[in-house]
Amino acid sequence: KNESSVNTDRVFFFCAFFCGRTGFLATDYREEEEIGSCLCSLETLSIAPMARQATHAGSWYSDNARELSDDLDRWLRVAKLPKLPAARAIIAPHAGYRYSGRCAAFAFANIDPQCISRVFLLGPSHHYYTCRCALSRTSIYKTPLGDLPIDLEVYEELKATGRFEYMDLHVDESEHSMEMHLPYLAKVFQGWPVKIVPILVGALGAESEAAYGNLLAKYLDDPTNFFSVSSDFCHWGTRFNYTYYEKKRGPIYKSIEALDQSGMNIIESGNPDAFKDYLLDYDNTICGRHPISVFLHMVRNCTTKVKIKFLQYEQSSHCKSMRDSSVSYASAVAVAEY
Repeated sequence: KNESSVNTDRVFFFCAFFCGRTGFLATDYREEEEIGSCLCSLETLSIAPMARQATHAGSWYSDNARELSDDLDRWLRVAKLPKLPAARAIIAPHAGYRYSGRCAAFAFANIDPQCISRVFLLGPSHHYYTCRCALSRTSIYKTPLGDLPIDLEVYEELKATGRFEYMDLHVDESEHSMEMHLPYLAKVFQGWPVKIVPILVGALGAESEAAYGNLLAKYLDDPTNFFSVSSDFCHWGTRFNYTYYEKKRGPIYKSIEALDQSGMNIIESGNPDAFKDYLLDYDNTICGRHPISVFLHMVRNCTTKVKIKFLQYEQSSHCKSMRDSSVSYASAVAVAEY
């Protein structure tokens, strides 16, 4: 991600999507709010044989395959984590790799490619407003490290539920939340056949989060499936319209860490209701709140006992004055317990 360009994970527009009290809006981290209309009616569309381009390569991460591969290798080595055959899901950040690439490795390093044939991606919508979840119109997601084919059979199953819409290609390619997971997935699954199921998670109400979680729970029970949940944590500072600060915690960055840790503890508990209450109480600007909530409802409704554990937490900078700003990143793994 270029410093000269607007840092989309450090420029946040406060809106009701984050406040959780007066309704939900899409979020856009650019300097202009760009919200599309809510297309809640289902479209009868077929998926065209086209590819989603790696539109953020060359800015948010390297578009040079060797350089990108070396970056990912280095971060995965730093994580020093074993591959976990029982891993069923991760939560990982989606900022430019300059900021969150190292933290993300602590999530992706857990994946054992021998055990998985399909990866579901759950990513928040930053630029496009919808009150549903949306599927891609494409059949392939491209990365500098190779193409990742979409599982069209599963897409047909999801479409048949009547709960999903399709996103236009420009919406798909503008959104970064799922794309930032793709190079790591392409790297981890090199030499192993895998398909992906990208799902853009809209501004869902509590009932919809529960409904989608119940719908997707059966896929979490299948040990050949894996879920990659995309989210950053607290976006703090006046530029994000969020300056919650408990002075008893010490420096501002310690207050932010305590706030995030409280949310992470609740996520580890697997309780979607407690997570919702936490968001209502603190308005923490967790941009992947809806994908995380859907996943927590999946954990609640699946027959497999799943344990979530956070492995890494970082901040883009340490805020010490009200003029400062930062974004928090956290990585977690969800493991099936037998």
